[in-house]
Order: sequence, then C-alpha cells, then structure tokens
Amino acid sequence: MDERRNLKRINSVRDLEVYKIAFDVAMQIFEISKTFPSEEKYSLTDQIRRSSRSVCSNISEGWRKRRYKAVFLNKISDAAQEAAETQTWLEVALRCTYIDQKIFENMDERYEHIFAMISTMERKADSFCKSQIKYRR
Repeated sequence: MDERRNLKRINSVRDLEVYKIAFDVAMQIFEISKTFPSEEKYSLTDQIRRSSRSVCSNISEGWRKRRYKAVFLNKISDAAQEAAETQTWLEVALRCTYIDQKIFENMDERYEHIFAMISTMERKADSFCKSQIKYRR
C-alpha cells in the first residue's frame, strides 16, 4: 500500500497535530489558572498563560516562515523553550498547591509529547521547508 495515500495534506498550521495539542493545553491552562489566587495575577498567572500561548504562536510563526529553514528552526526552538518554561510554571503551581498532582502529570506529559513532536520537526526541517512558490520561466 502506498504510504502517501494515508498522509493528510497540511494546508495550515492548524492542521499540524503539535499545534492542536499546544493550543488545547494552553486553553486548559487558561481555565485552570482562573482558580489561582488573586495575588498571583501579575506573576504566576500571567507568566504561565503567556508562555503556554507562546508555544502555539511560535509554531505558527515558524510555519509561516518555513520558506527560510534557519528562521523555521529558530521559531520551532523558541516554541520548545516556551514549553519548557510552561513546565516550570506548572511545577511552581503544583508546589504552591494551586493544581493537584494529577493535573500536573497530565499537562507535563502533554508538554513532553510536544517536545517529541518539535524534535521531529527539527530533524525533518527540510520536509517542512520545501520551497512554497514555484517559479515559471
């Protein structure tokens, strides 16, 4: 059986599984962080929301800039860094007892999955960065 028949065409960043997962977990963090104490509004709440959203936005920016491999790789690397920051904020929230162990483990596991997918994107950057415009002579 031809493998290419089973592949879905990716027309938008929203078609990327890593983007879908990152966006979904960012929305979960938004909902959970609503329960954080008000004194955390300008520190933990703001930071964890910002970093979780940055994972998605960096993937999106990388997708749009994939014509330039170095820029694509830079944005994908930024997404991984933001994911690592978000994991740290999740650990802070756990230690402060703003979230429980089960929520922490679920989200931490999802970020580990995001890291694995980003790593694959980095290794296979050439397949993402093929020229998007065909020129006629």
